[in-house]
Amino acid sequence: MTTVIIKTTTKFLAALILTFGAYIILHGHLTPGGGFQGGAVVASGLALLIVACEGDVIMERFKRVPLSALESVGALGFLGVATLGFMGYTFFRNVIANSGFPLFGDPTPPGINPGYLNTGGTLPYMNIFVGTKVLAGLTSIILVFYLLLEVRKDE
Repeated sequence: MTTVIIKTTTKFLAALILTFGAYIILHGHLTPGGGFQGGAVVASGLALLIVACEGDVIMERFKRVPLSALESVGALGFLGVATLGFMGYTFFRNVIANSGFPLFGDPTPPGINPGYLNTGGTLPYMNIFVGTKVLAGLTSIILVFYLLLEVRKDE
C-alpha cells in the first residue's frame, strides 16, 4: 500500500528523472553519458512509477506498452545506422557528420565543440536506439520482478 506522500512525490520526481534521462541520451556525444546511461536513468524513473502504483494500475498501464517491440526497434535501428557506414566502405562510419543532413549533420566547429547538439552525425541516432533498447529491457525486467512479488504477496 502506497501513501499519498509517495504518490505525490513520484508525480514530480518521475517527470524530472525521465527528462534528465532524455537529456543524457541526446547529449551523449557531447558530454559523459549516452544511450546506455540515459536508458538506465529512464528505466529507473519508470521503476519509480511502477513501485508507487498498485498492481492492477500497473497491469492496465503496461498492457498497452510493447516493451519487447521497443527493444527490437532499438537493436534493429542501431544495426541499421551502423550499416549506413558501408556507403563509406566501413562499418560504423559516421556518414551523417558534416554532410548537411538537416538533423545532426551540421558542420563540426574547429577545435572543441562548444555544445552544438546538431553536429553529432550518426552518434545521436545510435544513442537514441541504445537508450530505447536499454529502457525497454530494464523496464521489462523490473516489471517482471514486480509482478512476481505481487503474485507471491497474494499467495
